[in-house]
Amino acid sequence: MTRMPGPPSFDGLKKRIASQRQAKAGTDGGHFVRESFCLTRDEARAKAREWFDSFPKAAYWTEVESWRQLEGDRIEFTMRRLPSAD
Repeated sequence: MTRMPGPPSFDGLKKRIASQRQAKAGTDGGHFVRESFCLTRDEARAKAREWFDSFPKAAYWTEVESWRQLEGDRIEFTMRRLPSAD
């Protein structure tokens, strides 16, 4: 009984796809400008307000992308916006 050969290996293709995705992710960061902060609660509110005042949500899609509360009433958060308003 003769054994049929298996499908070709896709390892080379997988490596090329992964390297292209990594290269692209490093260049544009997903089209958003992100900046992370670790501030006290009052400072965090002021910084977020500053971003929303400088980069209005309607034009720049500004938002608090993620946040978490740390010990000592500190807030770690990431702000996100488009690089320019078109």
